[in-house]
Amino acid sequence: MSALLEHVMSPEVRPFAIAAAMILIVGSIEVVSMLVGASLSEMLGTNIDFGHPSDNGVINAISWINVGGVPLLIFLLLLLGAFSITGFLIQDIARMVAGPLPATVASVGAVVISVPVVRAASRAIARVIPKDESYAVGLGDLVGRIGEVVIGPLDQGPPGKVSVADVHGNRHFVWAVAAPASSPLPQGTMVLLVDRDGTRFVAVRADDELKPSKPTLNS
Repeated sequence: MSALLEHVMSPEVRPFAIAAAMILIVGSIEVVSMLVGASLSEMLGTNIDFGHPSDNGVINAISWINVGGVPLLIFLLLLLGAFSITGFLIQDIARMVAGPLPATVASVGAVVISVPVVRAASRAIARVIPKDESYAVGLGDLVGRIGEVVIGPLDQGPPGKVSVADVHGNRHFVWAVAAPASSPLPQGTMVLLVDRDGTRFVAVRADDELKPSKPTLNS
């Protein structure tokens, strides 16, 4: 075990070990944020539309690599994973041939190889991600929409999940709590999103006259 740790933390592979550690850290933050009613992926993924040109060169570069337009968090994890795995492989091969490369040289090689790998992976993942989910619509656009409680009940405590369609018919699954004066809203209840606090929405029971136009999970 100590030999493995020494290998992973050796100077020539340290950048790739750090990238692997960042994957674990980001994943842990996402899990914790979801438990408290937030979502790192939603906070990152709704701020950038990869499908449109930008005046920002960094965003344009990310958009070119992220050809599939996957959410930003997934893109970052793909990039870190490809860089880490490629870097370790480069150093392992170099070690068997002549000796480990300098970390800078190996890092450049890992970046060059990772870019086409991430492009291909993002394209493949984009085909797998359900088409009824959109990451280009801002969360604020969902206020005033009717959805269905899919994880509940909703009350004034920990948030539940609501399935709601945006104006384009794309489906989102958002965190929500019941309004302060509302009684608990059980699973399956049609609700109206009336406000938003960060990534958490406030919901009330939808009026009967609004229910015929409600989105359904099968739509």
